[in-house]
Amino acid sequence: MPGTVVTFYSYKGGVGRSFALANIAVLLARWGHRVLCVDWDLEAPGLRDYFRPMLADEPAGGVVDLVADFLRGQVRPTAHVTRLTGVGTLDFIAAGRDEPDYVRRVQGIDWEALYENGFGQYLEQCRERWTADYDYVLLDSRTGISDIGGICTAHLPDSLVVLYTANTQSVRGAVEIAKRANAARDGLPFDRPQLAVLPVLSRFDTREEYDRSEKWRSVCVEQTAGLFRTWLDHTVPPEVMSRHLTLPYVSYWSFGEQLPVRSESSPGADQIGFALETVAAVVAHQFDRTDLLAENRDAYVAAARTANRDFAYDLRVSTPRSTLDFAESLIADLAQRGVRVVKSMSGDRSFLDKVEDDARHLCLVVDRKVSRWQSAEVELFLHRTLGQDRRVIPVLTADAEPNALPGYVGNLRYLRLGPSQGPSEVALGLVDQLNGDVSLVDVGEVDPVGVLRQAISAWLRPLMWELVDETVRELVVAVGAGDAVRTRELTADLAVATRPRGDSIADGRRTPVPLATKATLEQVRQVLEVRAKGPDGSRHEFTRFPRE
Repeated sequence: MPGTVVTFYSYKGGVGRSFALANIAVLLARWGHRVLCVDWDLEAPGLRDYFRPMLADEPAGGVVDLVADFLRGQVRPTAHVTRLTGVGTLDFIAAGRDEPDYVRRVQGIDWEALYENGFGQYLEQCRERWTADYDYVLLDSRTGISDIGGICTAHLPDSLVVLYTANTQSVRGAVEIAKRANAARDGLPFDRPQLAVLPVLSRFDTREEYDRSEKWRSVCVEQTAGLFRTWLDHTVPPEVMSRHLTLPYVSYWSFGEQLPVRSESSPGADQIGFALETVAAVVAHQFDRTDLLAENRDAYVAAARTANRDFAYDLRVSTPRSTLDFAESLIADLAQRGVRVVKSMSGDRSFLDKVEDDARHLCLVVDRKVSRWQSAEVELFLHRTLGQDRRVIPVLTADAEPNALPGYVGNLRYLRLGPSQGPSEVALGLVDQLNGDVSLVDVGEVDPVGVLRQAISAWLRPLMWELVDETVRELVVAVGAGDAVRTRELTADLAVATRPRGDSIADGRRTPVPLATKATLEQVRQVLEVRAKGPDGSRHEFTRFPRE
């Protein structure tokens, strides 16, 4: 799937556009995305200064050199890329080399003549290469209305992040450029859908003059409301989303070119890193799932943070000390089946203290009841999980009653530990759930495989074996049809019919299972082993999760 081009634009300077882009680029790269930043603000380039601490070498070229390549008939979209260090895959194309004749080179570019000679098609080739190599291409556009602004706001992007401050000229200019960009795209010879425009209120100070700030916030929401219509969930008011898309003014970060997201690893709501994470998450979600953002900002950011990264473990097994031996046997069995598994125990603060979890799914071993510690563990896991494909899988001991458990555990599909369900059988059930496999029929508390084992080892009278054979044949049909109620009824009948009765072997009137009945018992066992995702009818071992 090709990457996404996002332009950061501001009608006026001094709104923190390059600051926002650089910080959001670092966040996206940290979250596992491949990111390219391109400094198209040729007359006042600023990204280099933000990225300077991450530069191993000074850029040897830049956008002006892309223009020079075109004039020489060369197509080299990645020739002037500089790799940044210290965070994931984050690359940078500067405006140009830091050299005495840089200004002369910029002033000598005739953009109109370039386009007349096919520069638009050349940029399209660059765009195709960039979006093939990167998940996100972030363009830092020049302010105002200009030829370069048209390239960045109309020609190249898939979406537009417009930063503005709380003054009339800035907010009206932001709205106007969005209208101009979409109008210009209609005339492009390339297939481009309507731009999604993200209005970001920047450098907004609510600590002083609160009443005035709220008045201006209302003005800004009213002016930018039309920009939300193409992407905002219909249940979310623009005023709510605007608050999430506000970058506060923090005087500390107004000095020099700094990247707060590199030092604010877990920012609080009053820190600018918190707001930058929110905007970065909207970009990462491609302006989607905004209903989740309105409902739970932290979960929305967590979903963006983890959606594109590999977890260190597939499963975390949480156990109280009373079931530690079982948990360790379970972990060993899971590891043999290729599951990357880690253990956590009640009282282990390392799980609760982590900003991010390192396991995709959580297995909760419940002995009689959910402990207070496990409740906190599940609550934190679910808080980090909302909107993602991550699951809590309970494993209940024999004396744990599902109906007495909290709803967030008792209502989940669980596994039961019992006489016929030891660590190996539970591990197999967990592997099925991790693979997304489900039985053809949910038998609930019933253990049909255990009953079948009982039947195979039973000694019964011939007439009773005929009844067992008839019951098992009906069981094959019920399981194959997914009839859970009938399956449970027949399993209960089979359990009663085959339960041990004194010294069966010594009773000359009783015989072991006939071969024909044994074959039928084996048939129903095979049917019970079928999983809905296994088209060939066979159980398959754990396979790694596909990347989301």
